[in-house]
Amino acid sequence: MPEMFHTVLVANRGEIAIRIARTLREMGIRSVAVRAEDDPSPHPDHFDEVVSLGAGPLRETYLSGEKIIEAARSTGAQAIHPGYGFLSENAGFAHACADAGLVFIGPPASAIETMGDKISARHAVEARGVATVPGIAEPGLDDAALIAGAERVGFPVLIKPAAGGGGKGMYRVDEPAGLAQALAAARREASSSFGDDTLFIERFVTSPRHIEVQVLADTHGNVIHLGERECSLQRRHQKVIEEAPSALLTDAQRAAIGQAAVETARSVGYVGAGTVEFIVAGDRPDEPFFMEMNTRLQVEHPVTEMVTGIDLVEQQLRIAAGEPLAIAQEDLTLTGHAIEARIYAEDPAAGFLPTGGTVLELEWPDDWEQDGSVRVDAGVERGGEVGSSYDPMIAKLIVRAATRAEAIDRLRDALAETSIFGVVTNRGFLRALLDEPSVRAGELDTGFIDREGERIAAGGAPNGVPSTVLAMVAASAVPPSLGPVGAWRLDGWRMGGAVGRRTQLRDGDGIAAVQTLGERTTVTRADGSIDVLQTSRDPWVRETPEGSWVRTRDGDFLVEAPPRIRRGRGPAAPSLASPMPGTVVAAHVADGETVAEGQAVISVEAMKMEHVLRAPVAGTVHLHVASGEQVTRGQELATVTPIEGESA
Repeated sequence: MPEMFHTVLVANRGEIAIRIARTLREMGIRSVAVRAEDDPSPHPDHFDEVVSLGAGPLRETYLSGEKIIEAARSTGAQAIHPGYGFLSENAGFAHACADAGLVFIGPPASAIETMGDKISARHAVEARGVATVPGIAEPGLDDAALIAGAERVGFPVLIKPAAGGGGKGMYRVDEPAGLAQALAAARREASSSFGDDTLFIERFVTSPRHIEVQVLADTHGNVIHLGERECSLQRRHQKVIEEAPSALLTDAQRAAIGQAAVETARSVGYVGAGTVEFIVAGDRPDEPFFMEMNTRLQVEHPVTEMVTGIDLVEQQLRIAAGEPLAIAQEDLTLTGHAIEARIYAEDPAAGFLPTGGTVLELEWPDDWEQDGSVRVDAGVERGGEVGSSYDPMIAKLIVRAATRAEAIDRLRDALAETSIFGVVTNRGFLRALLDEPSVRAGELDTGFIDREGERIAAGGAPNGVPSTVLAMVAASAVPPSLGPVGAWRLDGWRMGGAVGRRTQLRDGDGIAAVQTLGERTTVTRADGSIDVLQTSRDPWVRETPEGSWVRTRDGDFLVEAPPRIRRGRGPAAPSLASPMPGTVVAAHVADGETVAEGQAVISVEAMKMEHVLRAPVAGTVHLHVASGEQVTRGQELATVTPIEGESA
């Protein structure tokens, strides 16, 4: 039997580094972490040894293969686990590990190279009889060839870059007139994001569902699949909710798509854990089309672990050490249903812009039955910082239950028992999303959130409840600003049942009656309008300079303090405030320059997203920050003094 590693270095950070460290500890393997000096992630606390990568941009820390290999050598590590993202699908790094005598815990570099180019990947799987989406995919196609090919494929079509992923450079085109312009935009974006502007075109699959299959392959020729995951709930091609198994497939369809995934892995001599992604038309689940293969562990791997009972990181380690798979396809069983929600540092009410800040309070749900049915993979801790330099996903909440409906209900309850004070997150949006009738019925497609997200986000927060009332409910105190008017309150039980707390408050020119009973607070105004707020059984409030953080079942909300007085420009100077914490990456105009309404003034970047702030009116711009400066959410970056006679 091959000998297991005694020391493994994890070339990653955050929740995935912590998750890998957990399995290393359970297997008795010494663990080594790497850490950038400016990284707020708590992952080093979970490792036996930590090596500093210094400070600087990502290319000098987590993307520096040279520094990571040197860290492995200096600590006696025999293998490197890349996690996901960063260097996990970098064929050059896999080669460098081999050259340094280190085991790369992943597939051969040749498999990464083939699957990293979507055109070569299509050709490889087609040779094994795996169906791909009809399209035109050859290296070096110019715009004229792509336009001619699109006419043959038929509209609508999807333009895709051969390199990269994450939805960058992808454009749907519904008619020939828009194709040339979309191709130009796709080439610019692909070149900027991946350094390669090679494009191909596929037929756009109507009502598409994203279904992926987990595979395991060893060095002895054994390849199995571990069932599928449904990942159709996405926003801008980024997954939000994942579940296993899919509600769409029958047992026969599940076996067929699983076999297609196995053939895909065999097409490139795959070794390790990988994921084969398919696009499936909702009305034709018997015709899955290969989309791509992720040659690494996936973010959503816990739902597969929940329904199979198999630790995928342990399997990666055993395969990399040369052990044969101890699991045969016929031994695999799927038990119950698992569903995962990604908690992002983002503000759904502000167009899902990234957020950040200090984690003031933190509470995760308990595993109520102590049976492993609730799992949290988190990359934050109380008192930690959520910065703007890394991905906005800060945690994953995963649950398992006997049925899909029970799993959805359990996830909603688990989200209600979660609180992350100090950072605006999408927790409330996730609960509202799970309440959608289409989601509960399993009637999904990859465009659902893009179509309905704004509406769902608007419904995910208490609508119309005065912020002062919301703070009062959480603090169980009457805000002095509203003031009691013969207020009385009574807790407990009396004849007729419990009455909870009752309070009358001034609300503008009228009186608002507030009653709190258990987790339900009702606000009734003088005009007869009623708002209902679901609060936590144990509501919290935390005062900060920015305002009050309030916990409810449907999300954690910042009741903002009155805005700061603008710096010396007077009320007639419209302000451009940063919508997110981040870095100023460009000042498009000079201080004192005259700008037109809508003209780009400043760009801020955070968590892989760039936001352009534009002049709200025509006038003279006054810059308060410079390119490269770190800024906070709400910080005034510029003001525009309107041109005389123009309205502010």
